[in-house]
Amino acid sequence: MADHGPLRTLDERLGRTLAAGDLPVGPAEFCADLGNTAVALPVLCVVMVWAGWQGWRGRSREASNEGAPVRWWLAPLAAGLALAAVPALVVPLKLWLARPGPPQMAGGAHDGFYPSGHGATAAVAYGVAALLVIRGRWRMRAGRPAARPVTAVVMAAVALLNAAVGLGLVRRGYHWPLDVVGSWCLAGVLLAVWCAVCDRWSGTGDGRASRP
Repeated sequence: MADHGPLRTLDERLGRTLAAGDLPVGPAEFCADLGNTAVALPVLCVVMVWAGWQGWRGRSREASNEGAPVRWWLAPLAAGLALAAVPALVVPLKLWLARPGPPQMAGGAHDGFYPSGHGATAAVAYGVAALLVIRGRWRMRAGRPAARPVTAVVMAAVALLNAAVGLGLVRRGYHWPLDVVGSWCLAGVLLAVWCAVCDRWSGTGDGRASRP
């Protein structure tokens, strides 16, 4: 497990190696800061507004199943709730596991570093923003699935962005590698729930657009 045992030893050895690596401190700090709520939340809010506008504009033509109501507001609202769920899940896990952080974080206000809140915030905020963009493009294309190259580029960009955030957190000594990996696993669950909710209750039948 991440909080004790052989895996923790290997994890901390890798973390110390990366923290002492050649990656410049400035870019590493910038990447780590992308996981701050102050950065990720405004980005998601902009995409939520755009996605809501696209949904509102196309609500009449997207009605399906013999006039079933189209909940154009559901996907943006669920995106905001997904991000709000991050601290509600991360904080109890940190308190429960109470895993000590890297040496640079010694003497801090708490010992809970697993999973990484910054890592989870970035993965959920940018991940669900990407899914909203893909769904929005589906609407702009009048119901045709989003072009696969565009979907692939968006998802690859989000993956690289989150990898950069994780590397920055470890390089700056804010988290161990498994803290970040654990946050990605948690984010994956939240994104899967978001997709399931939108597929089931949005009323548009466009769940295909949220998948690459």
